[in-house]
Amino acid sequence: MPDANTAKDSLSRRLVRLAAPVVAMNVLHVLALAIDTAMCGWLPEPEATIALTALGFSTQVIFLLMVGVIGLSVGAVAMVARVYGAGQPDRVNYLITQATQGTVLLSLLVALLGNLIAEPMLIVLGAGEQTLGPALAYLRPQLTLAVFFYVFVLLSGVLRGVGNTRLALEAALVNNGLNVVFNYGLILGNFGLPSLGVEGAAYGTVSAQLLGVSFLLWRLHRGALPGILAPLRPAGLDRNDLGELWRVGWPAALDMIILNIGFMAVVGMVGHWDEEAVAAHGIGLRMQGLAFVPGLAISRAAGAMIGNALGADDVDEARSLVLLSLKFCGGVMASLGLAIVLLSPMLPRIFGVEAGSPVGDYAVRWMQILGLGMPLMGIWIAFAGMLQGAGRTKASLRINGSATLLIQLPVCAFLGYGLGLGPTGVWLGFPVSFLAKAWMGARVYRRGSWAEPGERVAGLD
Repeated sequence: MPDANTAKDSLSRRLVRLAAPVVAMNVLHVLALAIDTAMCGWLPEPEATIALTALGFSTQVIFLLMVGVIGLSVGAVAMVARVYGAGQPDRVNYLITQATQGTVLLSLLVALLGNLIAEPMLIVLGAGEQTLGPALAYLRPQLTLAVFFYVFVLLSGVLRGVGNTRLALEAALVNNGLNVVFNYGLILGNFGLPSLGVEGAAYGTVSAQLLGVSFLLWRLHRGALPGILAPLRPAGLDRNDLGELWRVGWPAALDMIILNIGFMAVVGMVGHWDEEAVAAHGIGLRMQGLAFVPGLAISRAAGAMIGNALGADDVDEARSLVLLSLKFCGGVMASLGLAIVLLSPMLPRIFGVEAGSPVGDYAVRWMQILGLGMPLMGIWIAFAGMLQGAGRTKASLRINGSATLLIQLPVCAFLGYGLGLGPTGVWLGFPVSFLAKAWMGARVYRRGSWAEPGERVAGLD
């Protein structure tokens, strides 16, 4: 009989094996955004500054319109992880088919609705006359052809739920390698292609996403994961299962809406002071996304394993996984936060922004604030993974909603406007909200209701 330390080491190894490809895959995804931004920063002035500002505005719109697929993905991962843990492979395949069909339908809605509301949303965010055209040129291809990225997000998630993250990493390598090539050609006019600037970033990204998801579907169809089949043939829509997927996923979708409302409000506040601060905000978000990747990957991998453990009615293992996730997420995020603070004076140069320029100064300040708040965010990310793995998405929604709407935004407004600190004051509201989320997540964990059978996601039959 293995002792407790041996069992803990085994869990640690399993978590690292599952999380490592997710870290690499998410790094690749964020690098794709960062590379696009950097290439736009290499354009001649004033086109570069306009392109960076357009990316800063349009990224917020894309994030907001992703909430539906995030919800479906979270619901699918939670249900698939539990069903897989209970040893029901046929049910796993059925759920994947239903979730994929729901994702395709959702992408069609985003293509229609997103193109209708893109311009009004950019105007509300504060995009000026110079910025509006380039931002729309970037947004419209991304929204119209969102289906490729959405299906990739879903399939990557359910693969995590069945304990295989390497296959999604293979597809991400294909996607990102092509993304670099396509964008280098279409943004800057290399390889005999036209220089389309920020619009080229959209077409290059979408083309790479199409080939990346095609590669993933092909690998699944050829039996890369025995017993788990790609849903290449449509089936009748199952209202009960789609309803259950949405019941688990809608709090995560609303969670993302609230999070993005917070980010969009911050962009609006920052843009009220200076549009160059919006460009800096976009640069900081790219660095934030890259720095958050390891913690998020560990949290998501732990969430999938927690779902497997709860599906097998092993609550002790689920609790051990939460503690491991806290240890790994907190330590990794603290280390990366320190690195960002120390390296922040040099990081804007990656995006073609000179130190001492208004955009450069803003970007350094924003990244330093983010870096200081990362250890607290690491703690919350671990608890969020716990709640998603257990299907307790409503608890995560309550925490994120109250921390964002009742704490972060009022603090941002008070520091930025009330105390006259401008963009710096607005950005200081983020670490305050990170602290609130970490504290509320710890309370939920200590109460223990997240692991009770009556509180977990249904869908095993």
